[in-house]
Amino acid sequence: MSEWIWCYSDRLSARPGESVALHISATGGTCDIEIARLGAKREVVFSESGIETRQHDVPVNAHIHGCGWPETHRITTGDWKSGYYEILLKAADGAAARHMLCVKAAKPAAKAVLVLSTNTYHAYNSWGGANTYAWVGGPHPAPVPADPAEHVVAARLSLERPFSAGLMQPVSPRHRIVNEKRRGFRERAQAGEVAHEAKAGGNGWDCPAGFTDKWEHAFVHWAEENGIELDYLTDYDLEAERNALDGYKAALFVGHSEYWTRGEREEAERFVDAGGKAIILSGNTCYWQCRFEDGGKTFVAYKGRAEEEDPYMADPAKRYLTSGLWSAPWTGAPEAQLTGLSFLFGGYHRFGLCTARGIGGYTVWREDHWTLKDTDLYWGDVFGDECRLVGYENDGCPITYGEDGLPRPVPRLGVPENLEIIATAPATLSEPDSLYGGVVPPEAWGPLTRAFASFDSPANRARMMRGHAVMASFSRGKGEVFNSGTTEWAYGLQARNPFVEQITKNVFARFLA
Repeated sequence: MSEWIWCYSDRLSARPGESVALHISATGGTCDIEIARLGAKREVVFSESGIETRQHDVPVNAHIHGCGWPETHRITTGDWKSGYYEILLKAADGAAARHMLCVKAAKPAAKAVLVLSTNTYHAYNSWGGANTYAWVGGPHPAPVPADPAEHVVAARLSLERPFSAGLMQPVSPRHRIVNEKRRGFRERAQAGEVAHEAKAGGNGWDCPAGFTDKWEHAFVHWAEENGIELDYLTDYDLEAERNALDGYKAALFVGHSEYWTRGEREEAERFVDAGGKAIILSGNTCYWQCRFEDGGKTFVAYKGRAEEEDPYMADPAKRYLTSGLWSAPWTGAPEAQLTGLSFLFGGYHRFGLCTARGIGGYTVWREDHWTLKDTDLYWGDVFGDECRLVGYENDGCPITYGEDGLPRPVPRLGVPENLEIIATAPATLSEPDSLYGGVVPPEAWGPLTRAFASFDSPANRARMMRGHAVMASFSRGKGEVFNSGTTEWAYGLQARNPFVEQITKNVFARFLA
């Protein structure tokens, strides 16, 4: 690649009138910048041409150390509506790149606020070498270390580097991480539409995170078309700003809100306990505890290696902040205390060999639940299968059955006793042993099984594989929580599935009243 342009900023969110520094490296000499709000339509709010750029070196392992480029240009936000803004850069030599900015409201203007899952963006960003999942290498001009021993996943990631291109916008319009159809007889398992992204030249690791043309964008498009006003914050805003959710009736977490800091978690819990509502249209929610260091410039997530490698584990005063599972015993705060559900009790559906012949929809249990008003759904009905509503990553709870034949939660690992199970679908945390699998690698068995059942054993591993996606609601403190239990809810709205739309409208009607 002979022509290129890359950009990162000193902050991902700003209020009207605040400035944002752009750090740009490019081959073209000059570039043009266009900033547009993305919602039901793309609205350009700012443009500037002829900005001088230079080509700057990229250090080895920039994903850890950052790029260290000087400030190239500074923009000041105008009287822009709260939202997700795309920063489009076009260089004089034809190269192009994208970056992002969340514009926050000067003061709460809407009843509901969407919390962008920017922690998850960071965890999947492999620019400069690796992310928290895989060594990817590159992109150009990032150097590749000569020593293969350095080609490893990362636990510490710098925010002073660009986002991977596919995080900002995927190459293929078909990039969902859900199998497009149920697996045929003796057919090899598939990784879902993400294969189309790879074939189009994109990086499959970019598909599970980001806004544009993904879950959050699909939800915002639907919400704006249905007259639902939203303000925006980022995950980090809940960490950095005291009482960031004050003034809102509901906080939304959409798509893949996987990584949460302690500060974000405490702010969300304070908000709900005081009477706020949490609308979780996400799966794998609040699964990994993460943290920021170096004044917010370094993202830390040791994940399955946390017990052995995170230095906080050895410090009794900091152990609760160790960046592993939220359900791990040292946190004292399993995620289900807030979300009602956990990925540990759910798992994958229609992904690889995980429930590969699953129907992709929810089966109704409580037809009289308030979320199902005017949906024409009854006990035993399946909904959402046409749009693969249940897919990729899903959260659940332990289930038992009452004398009335209805499922009830088993209150453990934070799952509240008053959780109302509305609908379910089978899900599993890993592929079974088979000649036809090989798509979904198992996560760190030891930490998962110890969190799930106190100790690791073949029997506990087998039991952990038999999970459920669960749609549920419950009251906490003076507030209330609705959890869709699946990453794919926003795609159900995008498909204009009438059942998904009506349920979502019922949630907003109750929670914003």
